[in-house]
Amino acid sequence: MRASVAGCRMTLGTLLNGLLVSVVAALLWKYSKLSEHAALLEEELHMTRQSQELSQARIDYHVALESLQQHGTQMVCTGKMHTDRICRFDYLCYCSDAEEFVFFHSNLSVMLPNLGSRRFQPALLDLSSVEDHNTQYFNFLELPVAALKFMPKPVFVPDVTLILNRFNPDNLMHVFHDDLLPAYYTMKQYTDLDDEARLVFMEGWSEGPHFDLYRLLSSKQPLLKEQLKNFGKLMCFTKSYVGLSKMTTWYQYGFVQPQGPKANILVSGNEIRQFAQALMDKMNISRPEEPDASAEDDKEKREEYIVVFSRSTTRLILNEAELIMALAQEFQMRVVTVSLEDQSFSSIVQVLCGAFMLVSMHGAQLISSLFLPRGSVVVELFPFAVNPEQYTPYKTLASLPGMDLHYIPWRNNIEENTVTHPDRPWEQGGISHLEKAEQERILTSKDVPRHLCCRNPEWLFRIYQDTLVDIPSFLDTLNEGMKAKPILKKSKTATLVHPGRVREPQCQTSVQTSNEAKLSVSWQIPWNLKFLKVREVKYEVWIQEQGENTYMPYILPQQNYTFSENIKPFTTYLVWVRCIFNKNLLGPFADVLMCRT
Repeated sequence: MRASVAGCRMTLGTLLNGLLVSVVAALLWKYSKLSEHAALLEEELHMTRQSQELSQARIDYHVALESLQQHGTQMVCTGKMHTDRICRFDYLCYCSDAEEFVFFHSNLSVMLPNLGSRRFQPALLDLSSVEDHNTQYFNFLELPVAALKFMPKPVFVPDVTLILNRFNPDNLMHVFHDDLLPAYYTMKQYTDLDDEARLVFMEGWSEGPHFDLYRLLSSKQPLLKEQLKNFGKLMCFTKSYVGLSKMTTWYQYGFVQPQGPKANILVSGNEIRQFAQALMDKMNISRPEEPDASAEDDKEKREEYIVVFSRSTTRLILNEAELIMALAQEFQMRVVTVSLEDQSFSSIVQVLCGAFMLVSMHGAQLISSLFLPRGSVVVELFPFAVNPEQYTPYKTLASLPGMDLHYIPWRNNIEENTVTHPDRPWEQGGISHLEKAEQERILTSKDVPRHLCCRNPEWLFRIYQDTLVDIPSFLDTLNEGMKAKPILKKSKTATLVHPGRVREPQCQTSVQTSNEAKLSVSWQIPWNLKFLKVREVKYEVWIQEQGENTYMPYILPQQNYTFSENIKPFTTYLVWVRCIFNKNLLGPFADVLMCRT
């Protein structure tokens, strides 16, 4: 009996102990879950704080993460080829450890165009405005959203971002031509790429000497690739645009063929001047008022002056003081010097925006001519053996319609007036690293042959020469060039307007004999012509016999004409008609006419 009672007591004790252990285990499990949840909340709060460090914009971290997990990445692009494509992404991510962009797939992801493996032939798009350069390609890796479970928690960038590559941020010409102008007009294409958008530079360069110019494009600090590592191992851009418009570039640098103007220039001086004015507004620079051409009192006219760009390290003007004196005496104007090495860029623009003439050795600083007032003169000096006709980025800029700059090149043709530097490093024109025979060839050459970019030793040797400017030949060239300077007239919008289609085109035919026929074509003027004052209006007519590859073109001053020459009986002719304003402003062809004699 006692043994039975003792057994019951042991069973009860064991039961109570087991129950106590279960309660403690449950409490520990609950505490563990609470701690885990607290840790997740703390991590989420930390990620939110990291996102806030990037931007003042508020973001709900949980909502952003849920959206990424449910919808994955979304991509919609414009452009048919990688060379003209810009893509908009929602939740495009970047892994800083792998240095790769990541597209997360879910059942709700969007990828347009869905190119499959063609996305790698050679790339989805160019990150730079320099076309089809193999160091500027953009692509991404693909992962299912389930992979997020095994990856570091993402940091979300709440800003709308423009992701691009700067091509060469150390060179002012490249900064403007390849980066700033394309970025400015890319941002104009998309309304949410406004002053609050953030630029992200992925080429891997440091800030460079001209970083303040990039800051002018947005109120927010641009991000460099190296800085992305500071914000986490996985960054996700809530909304981003990737790539740059190439519509504003006018020059190609000689990667495939020798450098020169682009074959199809799509930008005019009007767009470049609008861009220049926008930057001047950001720099708080006001352009002096244009002088009144009718003002007889000299006091009412703006003072005119000449600007000389001074260089202090390479490609020097050895007799700069003499050149300045000659310019002042020849034009009876004040001459001022500016220098990128000694002055801020904004202070240089302040001087340039009122200058009558800019004189400079060939070099990147000449891109600043886009800030000159209309009617100004650009004088570019070239060292010995460098042909001005082969290196024309600034001539092309000055010659763009609407830029209204007069360009004059001068070339040093006196070999004794040049100082070479064969012992410098190769990138500054040194040739001592070359074979003796090649050195001798370069030293005796009188003209740098056309070449590809970018390390041609003969080009580098000659372009980094210092030059003693021959004042008599310089003034002769300048005065001869000034004779061709056009009188600047206040531009009228109508002078740049293209005609519309001719209206109501029709044809009539008649057969005269078995060998003779007539074809009469008539039309009404373009609709927009009645609102314009156009100096000269003509019409272009193309007539093509059906089945033939050639056509007969005619330029006519009137709106109807009867053709008999080369018109055969019982033959079908295709006829196109379009209008031309002022010899070079072409309208579209009207719908083709099919006329049977």
